[in-house]
Amino acid sequence: MQSTKSEILNSKQAIKSNIQYTNHKQYTNYNDQNRKKPFDLEERTSEYAKCIIRLCKILPTNTVNIEIIRQLVRSAGSVGANYREANEALSQKDFVHRMRITRKEAKESSYWLDLLKEANPSIEVEIDDLYRESRELRNIFSSILGKS
Repeated sequence: MQSTKSEILNSKQAIKSNIQYTNHKQYTNYNDQNRKKPFDLEERTSEYAKCIIRLCKILPTNTVNIEIIRQLVRSAGSVGANYREANEALSQKDFVHRMRITRKEAKESSYWLDLLKEANPSIEVEIDDLYRESRELRNIFSSILGKS
């Protein structure tokens, strides 16, 4: 009987070590044969905001770009900040409210990226990549809200 208990304990530990848990009860296999990067929206939204900042640093300084950059950096940074706030929500109602704000900020970022592309057609490819990421994040947040 003693060996059975230790076998069960060992198998539970093996299962825990092969699964990387992330937000919203999602998980990604993470064992030696399959080295996938864990799915982490906090990290992804942070990287999104950093990419926006890096893009804005290379843009020419003119009256149009200054205002668009200001709004874009604020909305892109707000996506990650509000998502982290949603993860620390005190209630389901608070979580849904914060997630709606997060989705709204992702949508606003798409708007500012669209205007930035109009003002700077020479870097359209870089802007399109960020626009696609913004749209993907918005879809993820919509999906989370639909399940909440």
